[in-house]
Amino acid sequence: MKNNYSRLKWVALIIVVGAFFFLAMTATAANTAHPIFQQQEVYGIVRDQKGLPIPGVTITIDATSKGTVTNLDGEYTIVAPTNATLVFSYIGFKTHREKTNNRKEINIQLQEDISALGEVKINAGYYNTTRRESTGNISRVTAEEIELQPVVSPLQALQGRMAGVEIVSNGNLPGNASTIRIRGTNSLREEGNFPLYIIDGVPLNSTPIDSYSNLDTGRIDPLNTLNLSNIESIEVLKDADATAIYGSRGANGIILITTKKGRIGKTELSARYYTGASSVPNRLDLLDTEEYLQIRQRAFENDGEEPMESNAYDLLVWDQNQNTDWQDQFFGGTSAVTDINLNATGGNKNTSFRLSGSYHSQGSVYLGDYDYQKVTAGANINHSSENKRLNLNFSINYGADHNELVGYMNLSEPAFRLAPNAPSLFTETGLLNWEDWSAVGLDNPLTGFHNHSETRINNFNSNLVVSYELAEGFRIKSNFGYTNLNGDELVKRPKRSYNPASSQSLTNRSNHRINRRNSWIIEPQIIYNNKIGKGNLDALLGGTFQQSENNELGLQGEGYVSEALIGNLSAAENILSPLNQNFDYRYNAIFARLGFNWDKKYYINLTGRRDGSSRFGPGKRWANFGAVGGAWIFSEQTFIENFLPFISFGKLRGSYGTTGNDQIGDYGYFDAYESTIGPGGLYPNQLSNPNYSWEVNKKLEAALELGLFKGKINLGLSWYSNRSSSQLVGFSLPAITGFSSVQANLPATVENTGLEIEFSSFNIRSGEFRWQTSFNLTFPRNKLISYPDIEESSYANTYRVGQPLNISLLYEYDGLNPETNYYKVRDINEDGTLDFKDRVLIWDRNSEFFGGIDNSISYKNFSLQFLWQFVKQEGMLALFDAGPLENQRTEVVQALGSESRFQQISSSIAASRAYNNVLNSDFPIVDASYLRLKTLNLAYAIPDTLTRSLGLSSGKLFIGGQNLLTITSYQGMDPEKPGRGSAFAGLRSITGGIQLNF
Repeated sequence: MKNNYSRLKWVALIIVVGAFFFLAMTATAANTAHPIFQQQEVYGIVRDQKGLPIPGVTITIDATSKGTVTNLDGEYTIVAPTNATLVFSYIGFKTHREKTNNRKEINIQLQEDISALGEVKINAGYYNTTRRESTGNISRVTAEEIELQPVVSPLQALQGRMAGVEIVSNGNLPGNASTIRIRGTNSLREEGNFPLYIIDGVPLNSTPIDSYSNLDTGRIDPLNTLNLSNIESIEVLKDADATAIYGSRGANGIILITTKKGRIGKTELSARYYTGASSVPNRLDLLDTEEYLQIRQRAFENDGEEPMESNAYDLLVWDQNQNTDWQDQFFGGTSAVTDINLNATGGNKNTSFRLSGSYHSQGSVYLGDYDYQKVTAGANINHSSENKRLNLNFSINYGADHNELVGYMNLSEPAFRLAPNAPSLFTETGLLNWEDWSAVGLDNPLTGFHNHSETRINNFNSNLVVSYELAEGFRIKSNFGYTNLNGDELVKRPKRSYNPASSQSLTNRSNHRINRRNSWIIEPQIIYNNKIGKGNLDALLGGTFQQSENNELGLQGEGYVSEALIGNLSAAENILSPLNQNFDYRYNAIFARLGFNWDKKYYINLTGRRDGSSRFGPGKRWANFGAVGGAWIFSEQTFIENFLPFISFGKLRGSYGTTGNDQIGDYGYFDAYESTIGPGGLYPNQLSNPNYSWEVNKKLEAALELGLFKGKINLGLSWYSNRSSSQLVGFSLPAITGFSSVQANLPATVENTGLEIEFSSFNIRSGEFRWQTSFNLTFPRNKLISYPDIEESSYANTYRVGQPLNISLLYEYDGLNPETNYYKVRDINEDGTLDFKDRVLIWDRNSEFFGGIDNSISYKNFSLQFLWQFVKQEGMLALFDAGPLENQRTEVVQALGSESRFQQISSSIAASRAYNNVLNSDFPIVDASYLRLKTLNLAYAIPDTLTRSLGLSSGKLFIGGQNLLTITSYQGMDPEKPGRGSAFAGLRSITGGIQLNF
């Protein structure tokens, strides 16, 4: 049955592709002489009101997708019918329409118009739209907003810039995979919440890559290898109208990354270089040696014990005058950043190209020599036939990075715990100091420091788009994509990294991880558009054929006779393979879109998709998804123009639809077996369940968009409600079954609702001075609205119906015990023990609201851009346990007084138990809201007189900063990571550079 299914797919694919090219070739012969296609070459120059040429103006032939853009001198050339209408559009200018009327030279002067911002083209996936005409919710950032940020992944550049899009960095090391949530958490499974990444029409596996390195999440972002300077725009699709056409792949939102294309005109070369440094912007206020020793001595007095070398070596053995700032020792370094970017673009009326390359290097603030390097290359070629009916677009993006870190150890946590008078971590020769630490029965806190991790990722992404116009308004198109990601990681673990007295020091070891991801996709499409009276019809019919392979191999080598041989498996005495997985994922779909607008006032958009996924068993593989979206531009109505003339633009829109989710492991419906080590046979490792099916996400949205005072003020309000049901999870099983879980649909429903506010204004637009502000604010709400019999499930101590998914169940703090003066939490059922039945408080760990304020100011040759990011949330603090042999926050000095809110200073077991209990109560919860100056960029455009004398077309100097200032009452390291107070994500960076265009 499986073989027949596979054969049918290939036969269907061959038929579709063959028909595609047959229609294209036959139509070429049949229609070339048709009067509709009598065309001529039209050329000219586009200027502004001052007579200056405007580069980048889009010129399209009305009611078609054919077009071009002006070069740096404002020149354009286009082949158009002799009686066509050319549409000239550019951001900040009124759209101009001009009849060709058999003319060959047409020069245009565009009029400035703030409201023309709504005509900017937006990538909606399988089609393009504009802000004005969009029926869905699509957020967009452009190259200017992200390309100069000193970050590795483009996701990190989106923080604070989009309503409904929450991005949290999971660490401060380059390569860390950030957590991104588009309109909340929909699934009970972590992997069920990843959005879909699409680069130039080709899907990319969004699951982070597992790593042995000391990345906080242990996972690597698959977008790291992209060149930020090669990105033209990033669109995020959020509601059902925008995502339903992607079916099951759009349940958690879609991130569309569009790379830059070639431009018609003379060959132009651009070079940009910047360098800078990053550092940790904050420190915890910990006890110095004098305060620490005072606290420790008081602990023994309160406990009625005599200090001894076995339990008070910090008082009796270690140097009482030494005072080390371990935070400065561990992560007080400076991380150097360097970025070099080159690109060339040019072409003629039929063929244009763009070539790009970059190098990015970034160090680390940690103790040790760690480095991240990335090299990228990209190419894009556009070609069209003489009659402009055949169009080809081919793009390649390749990136290779090399990340050197330390494996199997935490680089920062000891800095907060070590006593300030602890002995040195290294000997004079640079080796780990074991003697002083072993003397008191401890391991060196830097155990594992000489481990060395090398992770290499090579990512290749290519795409070919072929389209052919069979007749006016009728076009066939196909997208061919291929991606290949190779990840190789090696961790060397020499004996000298470990205590000579421990078993780990007996041999040299290595760990290897090999990851291979391959994917291809073919998407044939038929596109039709036509005018019907005052209306316009757009139709799309297409199919998707996709196959992905994921292979993972883990190896461990032991017994290298020399440290120099570590990593060479042929020199290992023993080789183990704890991981060997191979997955094959196949996905097919048919999709359609029907868009219609009447008189450019009323819009309706219908989308549908039928998906088939190999991750479900027979009879469960196919599902249908779809959406309807509509919009009414009410500002075109006469009564608005007469009675509310200050409303220059007004639109009501709404959408409803369903998307699916198949982000689960492959082959979950099979009984699975693994081979035993050595000869013998197989053993079962997975139970079969062929009955589970698609997770379904239903999305509803209503929105209002306003433009006031000729577009000087723009406001958008969006309310959404998303419900995800039939949750796909691993259903826990009793241990007696021999299996921990089985894949199944749980009867749980998760709801995400929210309000998004977007505001922009042109504060000043006078002469050469301009000031524009944009603002976004999101109020998200997440709730588990239904889960029958949750009390009997394995999630009884994890979730609560009516509450968000991201919660903590806490004890209720009950003050200080009057008898012991230790922390006390309530024993709710008074059974003498503390367990989950006593955790009656529910703490919502989600943010209450988040957003950003962006300002762009320009005057003559100067421009300034700065973004403030803000979050309203709560966090937790730790390190307030006065007495144990660990450093603490300076606040614990209050415990010396009679009015302290902290428990009595003690190092007893009872005091430690009380502290651990109160950590799981509402006592340490504090406000962790913050306002952060996320980015600041100042640029100076080199005057034309100077650039021309140097043989340049243009140039600029710039300086930038990131995370320069954080305003918060939170007393932890970083309010972006408010879990326990000692984690941090954002480094403070300052960079400067130059860009030259030839």
